[in-house]
Amino acid sequence: MADNEPLIQPDRGQDAISLHLVNRDGFPEWVKKLSTTQRTALEAQKFEGSGYQVGIVPDGDSWFAVGGVANPAELSSWCMAKLAEALPAGTYRRAEGEPGPAVHGWQTAQYVFDRYKQPERPVGPRVLLTKDVGAIDNAIAEAKAVCLVRNLVNTPAEDMGPAALEAQCEELAKAHSAELKVTRGDTLEQEYPMVHAVGRAAARHHAPRIMHLTWGKESDPVLAIVGKGVCFDSGGLDVKSSTGMLLMKKDMGGAAHAIALAGLVMGAGLPVRLHLLVPAVENAISSNSFRPGDVLKSRKGLTVEIGNTDAEGRLILGDALQRASEEKPELILDFATLTGAARVALGPDYPALMTRRDETANALIAAGKAHDDEPWRLPLPDSYREWLNSDIADTNNAHGNAFAGASIAGLFLDRFVGEGLDWAHFDTFAWRPQAKPGRPKGGDAYGLRAAWHMLRDRFGRP
Repeated sequence: MADNEPLIQPDRGQDAISLHLVNRDGFPEWVKKLSTTQRTALEAQKFEGSGYQVGIVPDGDSWFAVGGVANPAELSSWCMAKLAEALPAGTYRRAEGEPGPAVHGWQTAQYVFDRYKQPERPVGPRVLLTKDVGAIDNAIAEAKAVCLVRNLVNTPAEDMGPAALEAQCEELAKAHSAELKVTRGDTLEQEYPMVHAVGRAAARHHAPRIMHLTWGKESDPVLAIVGKGVCFDSGGLDVKSSTGMLLMKKDMGGAAHAIALAGLVMGAGLPVRLHLLVPAVENAISSNSFRPGDVLKSRKGLTVEIGNTDAEGRLILGDALQRASEEKPELILDFATLTGAARVALGPDYPALMTRRDETANALIAAGKAHDDEPWRLPLPDSYREWLNSDIADTNNAHGNAFAGASIAGLFLDRFVGEGLDWAHFDTFAWRPQAKPGRPKGGDAYGLRAAWHMLRDRFGRP
């Protein structure tokens, strides 16, 4: 997605290439309006109105484009994304109506991760016009937030370690005149002992830390956003296989979501007192790695027996959630690439959602459905809490069976959220294994738009 030129611009009647949207049912009638030459051109392209098809139609000395969609009367976020990917650089206008929600996919379809490799045949921006001028700024901000998640997750761990996440938080704080406190070293060990323990084996330039950004009026309701920032996960002494380790640069995907969401909150001026907490570590292997069987102290005072060093994300989140709870927030949202169990249950496209309150879950699900970013709720069953019992500590960080892994991780986190607080946990994949229109293979945001639109509805649209 280009930063230098908005890909969505106000329609003031300027010259633009027309875009027509049709589906298979309506295509036979629509094509009757075309000339023989135009129909022949579409036949040559085998265009018949199927979803995501793109056709180019000659029109005198110029041309127009046609795209296949499921329903031209009810557009989704992604139905014009293939057009944005396939068409040449230029300015475009939908011929029959406004693009509506499709402006999102139009922008994200043009995302390219080019930090290390430039495209062989770069294409200039494809600009889409809309008369819905009031929605443009929000649409651009939302697409940029998604692309920020992609950039952070796609960047390899050597260039996206704890220090790089700190730099990202510093940039965010400066952009919005927020206050940023970074805790590291001996102070981290004292105040956030589980964050320190998980990250202490990493090399000095990847030393553990926690970033705490605050913004907004102290009189406004407190909103806490927490993101898991495991910048690389070897599994620790319970080491992962080479296959399991291959994508672990994405294990800071929760932090990426949290940072992007905080940027949306501040950029829109949402009337909240924001607390963003990002614990950042590398779960490395060294002589001072924390071990299976160790008992760690936590910020909350609970002791945690280590059943598995590869269940480290919940440990750093535990300390961060306790710190967030100390602010007595109206709502805590956390994002984490937490369990493989959530992916086995739901696949990559549906972030697992766990909440204490039904109304919060319902609001997030409704917002996700409305904006093509639907989470799927999983339970937090009281009857499973005993699976985290420890003989020598207040709790274990891993259970000894293969059941309900995502929910058990959620129940662990629940121990560190203040009593009675409204809390929602997203177990998100942060990675797209196969490309779809508007959504290239690689790092991606899941649950971000659901959370953002729920927050706008809950705290008041600025």
